[in-house]
Amino acid sequence: MLLALDIGNTNTCIGIYDEGKLVSDWRVSTDRHKTRDEYVLMLRQMFEVDGISIREVESSAISSVVPPLTPVWETALQKCLGSRPLIIGPGVKTGMDLRYDSPKDVGADRIVGAVAAYEKYGGPCIIVDFGTATTFDAVSKSGTYLGGAIAPGIGISLEALFEHAAKLPRIDLVRPKGVIGRNTVWAMQAGVVYGFAGQAEFVVAKMKEELGGDAFVVATGGLASLIAYETKSINKVDPLLVLDGIRIVWEMNRDTPAV
Repeated sequence: MLLALDIGNTNTCIGIYDEGKLVSDWRVSTDRHKTRDEYVLMLRQMFEVDGISIREVESSAISSVVPPLTPVWETALQKCLGSRPLIIGPGVKTGMDLRYDSPKDVGADRIVGAVAAYEKYGGPCIIVDFGTATTFDAVSKSGTYLGGAIAPGIGISLEALFEHAAKLPRIDLVRPKGVIGRNTVWAMQAGVVYGFAGQAEFVVAKMKEELGGDAFVVATGGLASLIAYETKSINKVDPLLVLDGIRIVWEMNRDTPAV
C-alpha cells in the first residue's frame, strides 16, 4: 500500500492506495504547530477508524507547498511506517516537461495535478484548483506543462471581506438562490460563487485561445463542485486529482532509493 500526502496551506489530504486503487482518504486542517508525534498519533487513529493495518502501508510520497511542515511530516511518516517518503520536488521524475522560466518555482501540487490530469483526460487540458489560491494550469496536447495563472482563493477572499469591511459577517459558503441577494449573507454568497464562476469562465476561455483550440477542463479542490455547477467550461470535477498525481509520480520513482 502507498500513503499519498498533499500538504496544502489550508488543508492536508491523505490517501491510501492499494495496487493503484484509492481505498481510504482523509482531509484535515493544515496545522503548522503540531509535532511529529502528534501527526503519528493522528495517522494511527485514522488507520484504526478505517480498519487499515499500518503494517500493510509500505511506502509514502509527499507533495507540499508548506516547506516548514515537510520535514515534520517526513519524520512522522518515517516513524509511523518505517520507511522514508518520496518528497516530490526538483530532481524527481514526473514524466512531464516543464516550460516554465524557473521550474523549481512551480508548486508540487500544481505539477502532480497536471500529471494526473494529462494521464486521466489527455491533452490539451486545463486544471483549475480551488484551493487557498485559485490556480489555472495548462498542459499541451503532447503533455508539456505550459504554465498558468494564480489568483486569490475563495477562502482568503471571504476572510478579507470579513476583516476589512466592518459590517460584513463571516458566512457559510453555499449555493445562493440567485445573483440578486435580498440580504447581506445572500449577497455575499452570490458575489463569491458567481464571481469566482465568472473568473473561471474567463480565464479558461483565454487559456483556450492561447492553446489554439479546445481543451479538457478539470476542476479540483474543496469548493470545486460548488463553483463548477455555475460554469459551462468545466468538464469534470475530480476532488482526488492531486492525490492521484502523487501516486502516479511515486510509481515513476518507486525503484529510486529515497535520499
